[in-house]
Amino acid sequence: MRALEKITVIGAGTMGRGIAQSAATSGFEVRIFDADAAALARGTAAIADVLATLVEKGKLLPAERGAALARLRPAVSIGEGAAGTDLVVEAVPEDLELKRRLFREIDEAAPAHAILATNTSSLSVTRIASVTRRPGACVGMHFFNPVPVMPLLEIVRGESTSEETVAAAVEAARRLGKEPIVVRDAPGFATSRLGVLLGLEAIRMLEQRVASAEDIDKAMTLGYRHPMGPLRLTDLVGLDVRLAIAEHLHHELGSDAFAPPELLRRMVGEGRLGKKSGEGFYRWES
Repeated sequence: MRALEKITVIGAGTMGRGIAQSAATSGFEVRIFDADAAALARGTAAIADVLATLVEKGKLLPAERGAALARLRPAVSIGEGAAGTDLVVEAVPEDLELKRRLFREIDEAAPAHAILATNTSSLSVTRIASVTRRPGACVGMHFFNPVPVMPLLEIVRGESTSEETVAAAVEAARRLGKEPIVVRDAPGFATSRLGVLLGLEAIRMLEQRVASAEDIDKAMTLGYRHPMGPLRLTDLVGLDVRLAIAEHLHHELGSDAFAPPELLRRMVGEGRLGKKSGEGFYRWES
């Protein structure tokens, strides 16, 4: 199995820059690309700012910050970013056709030995991989937000994913300081399927006035020792993101348990998307 030393991240949003930051601080050579040049500039600046904050808090040495930033370079195109890479991690929005178009382009640009990974939280890795000439080298690598902090990395084995590719993804996860789990390519995998189900039921309970948002969350944090309640977590994920995943799982699994509650649809329609909009089930300061 070829060692992975160079990682390309496609997408400089919250997840993409988190993945790039984690990879750079873990010793990988990192290239990051975004089709939006302004988003790419914001993403790389945000990484530098986060690393500076870690230095101020004594969690990172100044020399370590400098070394990480030296290993991180923005790319002006997918071709430049993927040249000579060992692993490409796609971290763009949860849109199947967008990801499939992107994987076609990555497949053309990346060297023959490179592994292609998608950070999808619920879409079919097999369907994304099917547009490439290397489905055996395609895998899901589902990171969790905030990437530098969350220890879990869900490795998703597509129908054609090779054992060598899974082993390489697991090894990369461990080098990134993550604890990997390996799951089959089924709708929602393990984490989204369970997490979305809990979040949707919490929204239904709020809709039915069973309890306040605060008390529903407290029930899970104090009663079940969850680090965060399902409604606060939905605010952090984004109500629009949760709605899209719920609709996908409802369609794929045919279970009414995944039918989005009317309250969720209404809040998304009103622009109350959670932390990113300043208001969801809670109010958030900018």
